[in-house]
Amino acid sequence: MKKFFVSIPVIVLCTTLGLVSCNSTKNANNNLPIDIADRPIDEDSQKYDQAQIDKLKASIESEVSGEKCNNASEWTFAPMGIKSCGGPQLYIAYPKKIEATILPRINEYTDKVRVFNEKYNIMSDCVMVMPPTSLKCVNGKVRLITPDNN
Repeated sequence: MKKFFVSIPVIVLCTTLGLVSCNSTKNANNNLPIDIADRPIDEDSQKYDQAQIDKLKASIESEVSGEKCNNASEWTFAPMGIKSCGGPQLYIAYPKKIEATILPRINEYTDKVRVFNEKYNIMSDCVMVMPPTSLKCVNGKVRLITPDNN
């Protein structure tokens, strides 16, 4: 009979501790950091700024790639982007018929890259990108011709 009375308080104690510990784990998650996927977008971060620049570049390239090249004389090119030590990142070809709309976007991209480089102290390889010597249509796509890829 004595064993029965001793085991009841032990059972009650274990049950109480079990219930309290289960309840405390539910509340413990409130102090954990927020998962990165659930965090709000930080518009002041380098990653966010880079994503905006990449999005603009992809949009420009997509617009140009949708154009068919049949006559290279109907196309021209422009420098795009800027390296931190000067000079363009690349040259992009586009049809002259969309120059009024595409050139401001190319300039916007270049300006955003310049600001990004200054804001985050970006370093580049400083290799000079040479302008194309001409353009050529190959299977409906424009191709920039440079001295090293004739």
